[in-house]
Amino acid sequence: MRHATSCIWVATLVALPFIAACASTGVENRYQTELDALEARCTARQGILVTTGLQTGRPETDYACRISGVASRIPGD
Repeated sequence: MRHATSCIWVATLVALPFIAACASTGVENRYQTELDALEARCTARQGILVTTGLQTGRPETDYACRISGVASRIPGD
């Protein structure tokens, strides 16, 4: 049993750098890119992003734009 535990430990130590390398290959994070674009559109509308409470992996579902500026549909006097 002790030998099996040692083998698992060594295998974990050997595999960890490869897993970390896959996570940091310089490939652009799609979620962050989409979230940045969503935030830019929301800010342009004088809003702020608020969480919806969902975690779907899609920023447009995970966040909503809460408009904090003056409503433009209300007719002026």
